[in-house]
Amino acid sequence: MKDNIKIFSLETFCSWSLGIIWIAPLLYAFWAAFHPQEYSIHFDLTAPIVLDNFIEAWNYAPFARYFLNTFLIVTFILFVQFIICTLAAYSFARFEFIGSKILFALILIQLMVVPEILIVENYKIMSQLNLVDSIFGVGLPYVASAFGIFLLRQTFKSVPKEIEEAARVEGCKLFGILMRVYVPLAKPTYLAYGLVSVSYHWNNFLWPLVITNSVETRPLTVGLAIFGAPESGVNWSIISAGTLLSVSPLLLGFILFQKQFIQSFMYAGIK
Repeated sequence: MKDNIKIFSLETFCSWSLGIIWIAPLLYAFWAAFHPQEYSIHFDLTAPIVLDNFIEAWNYAPFARYFLNTFLIVTFILFVQFIICTLAAYSFARFEFIGSKILFALILIQLMVVPEILIVENYKIMSQLNLVDSIFGVGLPYVASAFGIFLLRQTFKSVPKEIEEAARVEGCKLFGILMRVYVPLAKPTYLAYGLVSVSYHWNNFLWPLVITNSVETRPLTVGLAIFGAPESGVNWSIISAGTLLSVSPLLLGFILFQKQFIQSFMYAGIK
């Protein structure tokens, strides 16, 4: 009993410690964003709360354009990912063909490959396609997701075959079965994967930094980095306000859909 209490206490302590370490930068960003510059590094409970930092940040950099670019990038990537991952996952889940297991294993191996390794080759390909400094150039290398294929395959394999057979009896063809049976049953997985994809590409920095050269294609992460560059003058209150403007859609999305997000990964696994 005592050993269980000790283990529980250690796990609780470690969990709280990691949580505090993770949220500390965000708490500082909130503090600095809502207080004047002179209080950004001095914690004074009597410090005045202001909103001027958000107004200055919005006016100082073209955040409206950055938001539009980021929205277009993540929407394009997610839309194409849903199509490609759905078709590939359905093929791996319900069809047996020569080399299917080997091919799926190769897809899983891609999960271990760091995307930054492919930056040079991706840039060469985008340059040959004349897609440098374009929305499509930012999103095209990410339209086929090994993680999305894996997650949807696991979900599709958990669907009873009796439901598919019943749909065939009702006259559904192959595409009809996919769209009317599998896709509706996988909605929590689509939602969870959508949150992962959007959050990753919303925060992606290195590849957009390499491939974009203008305000017309620059996403929030690159724009925020230029906005907070030392040569522009460092005002931590304004930079923190700009950071909160950038991450607020993701925080809101996770708060609204955290239940579906967690449940989807609880049921995922190698099947």
